[in-house]
Amino acid sequence: MIRFKKMGLQPRKWVSAAMMSLAMVGVSALPGWSEPNRLLKIGIEQRFGDQPGETLTLRALSGDRLTLRYATTEGEATLDTDTVKLQIEMKPLPQPMVEERVVLSTHRSFESAEHDAHKWRERGLEVEVANPDRWQVWAKREVYNTPLLRRMLLDSLKSEGNTIAHIETKVLRHYPQAYWVVNGYRYNRRSVDISSGNNRIQVVHPEGVTRLYGGSLRMQPNAYGNYTLVNFVPLETYLRGVVPHEIGPQAPPAAVEAQAILARTYTLRNLRRFGIDDYELCATTDCQVYWGLGDASARADRAIAATRSLVATYENELVDALYSSTTGGITAPFEDVWNGPARPYLQARVDSTGLVWDLAQKSLGNEGNLREFLNLKQGFNETGWNRFRWSYSTSLKDMTEFLNKYLGNRNHPMTGIQKIESVKITERAPSGRVLTMEVQTDKGPLEITKDQIRNAFYPPISTLFYLDPMLDENQALKGYTFVGGGFGHGVGLSQTGAYRLAELGWNGERIVQFYFPGTQIQPLNEAIVFWRDPMVTENRGDEGYIN
Repeated sequence: MIRFKKMGLQPRKWVSAAMMSLAMVGVSALPGWSEPNRLLKIGIEQRFGDQPGETLTLRALSGDRLTLRYATTEGEATLDTDTVKLQIEMKPLPQPMVEERVVLSTHRSFESAEHDAHKWRERGLEVEVANPDRWQVWAKREVYNTPLLRRMLLDSLKSEGNTIAHIETKVLRHYPQAYWVVNGYRYNRRSVDISSGNNRIQVVHPEGVTRLYGGSLRMQPNAYGNYTLVNFVPLETYLRGVVPHEIGPQAPPAAVEAQAILARTYTLRNLRRFGIDDYELCATTDCQVYWGLGDASARADRAIAATRSLVATYENELVDALYSSTTGGITAPFEDVWNGPARPYLQARVDSTGLVWDLAQKSLGNEGNLREFLNLKQGFNETGWNRFRWSYSTSLKDMTEFLNKYLGNRNHPMTGIQKIESVKITERAPSGRVLTMEVQTDKGPLEITKDQIRNAFYPPISTLFYLDPMLDENQALKGYTFVGGGFGHGVGLSQTGAYRLAELGWNGERIVQFYFPGTQIQPLNEAIVFWRDPMVTENRGDEGYIN
């Protein structure tokens, strides 16, 4: 039980104070080598307690036992059991409390949030990247820790013309208390470690899905006032729960090997994502899909073993090992989708082994060329896949509704528009990706850029598209048809393209290097840097480099 009275703190203040010490500082690099099969911290249930009455059931496999370790006033205690239910009780606060934070920006992706955080740090503002339910940049809570400081900051930003930053305020009357019951006795604790004899634990998630996880588990508080169930799992075991779900269990072996190399690289490069919550990666598409060992496949296991410790590097630094379902026939450079410096190895590349299109002569930044390109359906690595080419129509009414949700989630001053009058693509990259859309509304013009476009409208399912207006019987605009190609961001490897290259006889390393030109595939070693802030490298040479 959290002893609030002893500490002289009310529940929310106590939890917030504890969480502040976990906030990630604005480091510019992460060292590389620790060991090839390092232990990872994966948030498999990120916001446990967000809904009242949630339950997590943990079970040992037949013939095994769970061991629970938790803190008491006399030190660490242990408890053995077959099954334990972790539960949440909403307990009343002695009096209502106000929880506040300054939200500087909201983003579709971690990449955009991290870039924005760097820009704030360059201005001297201490910030942290968070993900309460979408990626946000917050003014650092332990610095802006009073109502006066938060309002002074917001007033200063507004005086500079910033209309997006805002104070997010909640009045709390209850707080989530985690507990479990074993042998009729209830244990109230903020955290508990759970292990088993054979390092396998079944978890029944709140939605009823049962998954088997390797390693051990910990329930711990996070930065949002609820809890996270964290899986402590070795890297190579973790990959067994990622690779078959990202590339598909029936993919050709070489494509699975390419996926294994990139999944390993992505994992080690992105360990900083959830520093604010004291774990490293999530188990969803915000990171990599991770479903544990219950659906591990022999084909994926062989690929992981065959590529053990292999990673993709550029100048001895792990690459941004990005991948998506389908590129639409051309890969996108990093900077066409997210803000930030270009990655030399992430280029616009026609996704074909033949000469179906000369990008140097016919840039897809020209809409006429793009229309011609999207009319081509043969000769690409992705030919035949259902998201390779697509067309979706939507009404102005539906577009307005979807756009308002997007604006509301960002506390945008134009939230509540009544009507979209027209939409126009105003800037397009040579890769064909839409960089800027201008939306005329009853409240005035609005610009939406890059990956935010896929959040502001549905369709599109990628940013490789053009628009055709839809007219009613009176020739008045009633909506748009989005005509495009690909599914996802389109940066880096195409998973469907990898299928085709594998079928042509390419090995996994060659497939990776097709989508990441100029990179090397090498075993993990002490010379490899996991991550170095590209903004630091671009602006100040190698300052901040950690080896």
